[in-house]
This record gives sequence, structure tokens and C-alpha cells, in this order.
Amino acid sequence: MITQQELLDRFEYRNGELIRKINNKPMKGMSNSGYLRANINGTIYLVHRLIFMMHYGYLPKYIDHIDGNTVNNNIVNLRDASLSENAWNRRINKNSVTKVKGVRLHNCGKYQVRLQVNKKSMNFGLYNDLELAELVATEARNKYHKEFANHGY
Repeated sequence: MITQQELLDRFEYRNGELIRKINNKPMKGMSNSGYLRANINGTIYLVHRLIFMMHYGYLPKYIDHIDGNTVNNNIVNLRDASLSENAWNRRINKNSVTKVKGVRLHNCGKYQVRLQVNKKSMNFGLYNDLELAELVATEARNKYHKEFANHGY
């Protein structure tokens, strides 16, 4: 594993980019999952993890991109997160029938609001009106997911 000092010796951080000191070029390789990556001595690293390590001196298990943009590696856009917190900050699934995060069409024909809270699925009720279900889902996310609440937009 690369150290903070090795990163500081080899790279410069500029506006969310990791710049090689040897040739003044940014790390621009892209992984299949949409993250910038870097090959250092034959080991592949994700750039956002290297930038986090450069600034904070440690690597958390998960790093969340606050704005959901996986190529925005500005240090103010990166935060230490748990797996659950990282998942809470995801955008809505593009295949969502209701197009509202946390709201699904129940087989009874009503809109059901469900969220993950403390690693368990929590039910917030069934509603005839999609707008009301969206409001309930938004309020629940704000209450339980706090700063990691992403309303799917």
C-alpha cells in the first residue's frame, strides 16, 4: 500500500486532479465503473482514494462523492462514509417505476415508502397520492440519513 509521504513525493493535488510531478500531467485513466484510476508501480488505485489519503493521511473503507459525480475528486467533495451512508447518497435507480427515490408501486395499487435504516428496511406507509408518498420519503430520508440524504435528483 502506498503511503501518504510517497503520494506527496510523487504527486501534486490541483483542483480535484492528481498531477504527476515528474511530467506535470494529470492522472486520467478511467475504470470500468466510472472512477479515475492510477497505475503506480503496477498497482491500480482509484484517484479519489489517493487524493483522500494525501489530505487526511488514512484510507477509510468507503469514500463518498458528496455530489454523486465519480469524477469530481475535489477534496471538498470527498468524505469518509460507511457502506450504508455511501448507498444512501446514491441517485435514484434509472429503472424506477415511480421515478421517486424510496417509493414503489405496491401490488395493492398504492405507493409504498420504504428506506434502509440501521441496515433494516423500514416501512413508512402506503399512500394513494404519489406526491404525498414523495413528501414522506423526503422527510424520512432527512430524518434518518441526515447529511447523506440524497433525494434522487
